[in-house]
Amino acid sequence: ERPYQCTECGKAFKGSSGLRYHMRDHTGERPYACRECGKAFKRSSLLQIHQRVHTGLRAFECAQCGLTFKWASHYQYHLRQHTGERPYRCPECPKAFKNTSCLRRHRQLHTGERPHACPVCGKAFAQTSNLRQHQRVH
Repeated sequence: ERPYQCTECGKAFKGSSGLRYHMRDHTGERPYACRECGKAFKRSSLLQIHQRVHTGLRAFECAQCGLTFKWASHYQYHLRQHTGERPYRCPECPKAFKNTSCLRRHRQLHTGERPHACPVCGKAFAQTSNLRQHQRVH
């Protein structure tokens, strides 16, 4: 049951704190500021994670090879290098990927989407790397 509902968009939450944090999406409120650089966050936990940029803390260590990571997402992606796990499946074909960005890039093959256009000639590409390579001809 989710009794706390946002009056702006209708999204519902189990607790009042969830609704309170969500409302910051609508208001833009970011009360937790980094003392080092001033970047602000809507949650204190996000500020704590950000501060690793300044402290250099690498809290995630791979038990298999000893590499360390600042971010949990980078650590999780790294673990897939060892396991070969590919949890992000394409709904259009049998291919699977290690992260969502690779899946998103792959799906452009199915949709034909080419969001990166050359400012000189207008030719469009699915990937920025292909656009950069193309721009060398100009």
